[in-house]
Amino acid sequence: MTHDRRTFLRRTGAALSVAAASGCVPDASSRGSSDSGDPGRSTSLDPALLRLVGALALPSELGDRGREQAVQGFERWAYGYGPVPELNHGYGTSEIRYGPADPVPAWGAQLQALDLEAVKRTGAGFDTLTSDARAEILRRQLGDEGPAVPDPLQARHVAVALLAWWLATPDATDRCYGVLISPQTCRGIANAPQEPEALA
Repeated sequence: MTHDRRTFLRRTGAALSVAAASGCVPDASSRGSSDSGDPGRSTSLDPALLRLVGALALPSELGDRGREQAVQGFERWAYGYGPVPELNHGYGTSEIRYGPADPVPAWGAQLQALDLEAVKRTGAGFDTLTSDARAEILRRQLGDEGPAVPDPLQARHVAVALLAWWLATPDATDRCYGVLISPQTCRGIANAPQEPEALA
């Protein structure tokens, strides 16, 4: 993979028409907890459809294993999100701000809409179509998300939310720069002066 940041972003966002993103990691300050999951919700993300979307939305360089890990992480984050969470205060202000509502019901409906359109157009489900045919349906439903990758909670479509969530992960940062930066993890004082190791 190229170590050029702009090239990486162009290739990553091509499937979603968000190639003009200005940075590797969108602001994730409005996220809720990502550690707990509740796949038993009445309105949930169809696992099979989400993985088909992940195959289109996430970089091909991740491979099957990397995409699966990304989708699983997104599921844990989405199901663990507490609706309308209190956000961190800005320095020097007492204003309390809150995050958005639970996005999972809308995202679940969007996944089902992909399947419904496939059935209405072809008489077969989304999972039976070729990758190109699935991508065409996804492009139609995406519409125009704008020139930049939004915060995942502000994304208007689950495919963009999945990509935006992954771009904010340490794995995305490491791949962007081609070295093991591993942001949001502790490298330890002894290792701090050392240059990050190159990705294998």
